[in-house]
Amino acid sequence: MTAIFKYNAGNVQSVLFALERLGEKAVWTDDPRLLETADRVIFPGVGEASSAMAYLRERGLDRLIVSLRQPVLGICLGLQLFCRHSEEGDTNCLGIFDTPVRRFSGRGGLKVPHMGWNTLGDLKGPLFEGISTGSYAYFVHSFYAENCASTSACCDYGETFSAALQRDNFFAVQFHPERSGAVGQRILSNFLLL
Repeated sequence: MTAIFKYNAGNVQSVLFALERLGEKAVWTDDPRLLETADRVIFPGVGEASSAMAYLRERGLDRLIVSLRQPVLGICLGLQLFCRHSEEGDTNCLGIFDTPVRRFSGRGGLKVPHMGWNTLGDLKGPLFEGISTGSYAYFVHSFYAENCASTSACCDYGETFSAALQRDNFFAVQFHPERSGAVGQRILSNFLLL
């Protein structure tokens, strides 16, 4: 069973539908027992870092997340909350990945948020099995994780940033696999096999 982490963020339905298309039953929950016993956990999100972290801390869910031992996938805001610190609301995050989250500068007249299809490069790890460098994924974000030792895919939007991160049982993607067509479906399918 896959648990989708319920917290103060949106975009859960599209993740549920994407898993359903893959034949995976999922439960949307913030019940610590269900999260600890699930085969895998997905931490999706569209929202704001400081309010999401406040919600997690108030309920002790911040400590629960970092203690999980099964495969865990953070999506979009999920990736950012897995990092050390976010410039969004000057927020200390979960620290799973030792990298900061910065706001796009809009350098060169690029619009912020970064919204739309962009290419993935420097792919590493099991999430990207069967995915080619240069494949497109769908992004919607104003903040990005800097590249670090845990970077498993890169993207460029005025600056090169971590499109994906991996450390131990924790995986995270800045793009939305549930909105990224066949590429996103393959990435979710790869995660379900972990």
